[in-house]
Amino acid sequence: MKRWIASLFIAALAGCTAPAFKSDIAGGPTPWTHMSFDDQSDDFSFAVVADLESGYRPGVFDVALAELKLLRPTFILTIGDMIDGGTEDVHELTRQWNEFDGRLKDSAPFFHIAGNHDMTNVSQRSVWAERYGPRYYSFVYRNVLFLALDTEDYPEAKMREIYKMRAEFLEARKTNPASAGSLPYAKLKESRTGEIGPEQSAYFEKAIADNPDVRWTILLMHKPVYERTGDGGLSRIEAALANRPYTLLNGHLHRYGYSQHPARNGVKRDYIMLGTTGGERGFDGSSGAVDHFMWLTMGKDGPSIANIRLDGVFDRTGAIPADGAKLCLDWGAPPCPPAPAR
Repeated sequence: MKRWIASLFIAALAGCTAPAFKSDIAGGPTPWTHMSFDDQSDDFSFAVVADLESGYRPGVFDVALAELKLLRPTFILTIGDMIDGGTEDVHELTRQWNEFDGRLKDSAPFFHIAGNHDMTNVSQRSVWAERYGPRYYSFVYRNVLFLALDTEDYPEAKMREIYKMRAEFLEARKTNPASAGSLPYAKLKESRTGEIGPEQSAYFEKAIADNPDVRWTILLMHKPVYERTGDGGLSRIEAALANRPYTLLNGHLHRYGYSQHPARNGVKRDYIMLGTTGGERGFDGSSGAVDHFMWLTMGKDGPSIANIRLDGVFDRTGAIPADGAKLCLDWGAPPCPPAPAR
């Protein structure tokens, strides 16, 4: 008996678009379970990369970019520390940014968000403003609100003071590591949590109020400023989000961590600290010490989140892209140090 073609049209314009699915099986049993395809028109996937600097390991970030090129995210975001920084020399800072941005020439759209290495001093603020505009910003994509925070949001005088303390601390770590822990910077809460100034809090309060009907909000920042209480913390922005569904992503400590923080009315939200995408990290098998990028797919019920290790993506030949097999991407496997004794 002649079998008639049965077609399933998904998100198609009648008469203009070819069917998304078609089969010559007209009826009866089928070799597939169902046809509720997870491909809604508002779904999209994006990636987040983590700390690259503070112990930069050459080639690792390039592996991540090569893998993301295979996976084809809609766009890529960072949670900061893209360059080493550590200087007020504008020419050197420009060189570092040119080198970093040169890596992005073939990537999906890349959204810069500053870490402490990128925004340590007033000169770095000026270079950033010339190249990338505002230090903090928001945008909406397919009815998802993205909030990109600057956790180095100090008054200029305080920023200069912190930069001086940090320089002394880093020099002591090179010359006399035992003394570094007693220096003021090692005990400074801002070295861990950073700071959000009142103008920045007001900016995001307005951005949230101006977008009351978004389906989800994604907050991205470098330091875990939500750990800070009182002025300079995240409390105003968290209060503005109220009952809204949101996910918070940060970095800085080079170790993956997951927690749920209660917002208003006891609603819990995911607060996730990413590991590294090429920065200094442990190779002792300890929890959270991992090179990875995060893959988020936005669906009707919020983001589905997967963390992809850099040694876990193979190209069509079975190789880790960008000569990744030659790099130390996971503890215990060549060319990494041997696994610790248990």
